[in-house]
Amino acid sequence: MPPKRLNPREFLSTTRLVVVAGKGGVGKTTVTAVLARAAADAGLRVLAVDLDGKPTLADLVGDVPHLSLTAPDALAEYLETHGLKRVAKRLAASGIIDVVSTAAPGIDDIVVLGKLKSLERSGDHDLIVVDGPAAGHAITFLLSARGLLDTVRGGPIRTQALEVLEMLGDPARCQVVLVTLPETTPVNELVETAYALEEQVGVQLGPVVVNGVDGSDESDGSDRGHGSGDLTIPDGTDPALAAAAAFRNARRAMHRREIERLSDALAIDQIHLPHVVTAGITRDDVARLAAGL
Repeated sequence: MPPKRLNPREFLSTTRLVVVAGKGGVGKTTVTAVLARAAADAGLRVLAVDLDGKPTLADLVGDVPHLSLTAPDALAEYLETHGLKRVAKRLAASGIIDVVSTAAPGIDDIVVLGKLKSLERSGDHDLIVVDGPAAGHAITFLLSARGLLDTVRGGPIRTQALEVLEMLGDPARCQVVLVTLPETTPVNELVETAYALEEQVGVQLGPVVVNGVDGSDESDGSDRGHGSGDLTIPDGTDPALAAAAAFRNARRAMHRREIERLSDALAIDQIHLPHVVTAGITRDDVARLAAGL
């Protein structure tokens, strides 16, 4: 059956926090930037957040407000707000915060989620788009609150975990967007991650973003993702050009098959982003992709 297509701008107004997740190499950061740019272009007050401290997302979103949120910084801020302001910086400088994170599994994830919860609660932004962890870590990241409830019986950490779980369970406050390429292995991993997130975390899944789709009909520039759009190879075509066209037709056919397979496996709306031929995505590419939504 044809995949269900969604108006992305409608989705972006249905929740206040979107966590974007996907295996490495599928374009997770690019998708985060595109969603943030599209929401900002639609007039929403948007905050784009990265969790690794790298400048990539900030470069791609341009003038969209951006926050780099790392676990040590979030933990230091947590300590400051709980009576340890005078020593928090000293602890961070000495490396003790890293020791705390290692000694208490899940604590770094819960303080990051707690900071995201505070941002969502503040009302300063209509939408917060988070460049989340890779697919495997996304499950443990979002499960950290539930895991801490089993080990912490009281105090501010347990309160934080309860409040984070409340946010994750409310689709009006938080949804997860999974990203894939229209290829066999990424689709398989996305399906497994989707079921794990729904069954173990209980978080609402937003639309699946299929990135890098080559399914356009070049005669009209459209991108439907499941139409044919194959290149015609006339008799007498130069062999090198014929081989290139045949390769592209084969790739388009594979993309159509994988999109259909994904649709059969997950009854979730899809957003398709077209394949961009470039050595590296720029903020101009992100702006064009966002406008194309």
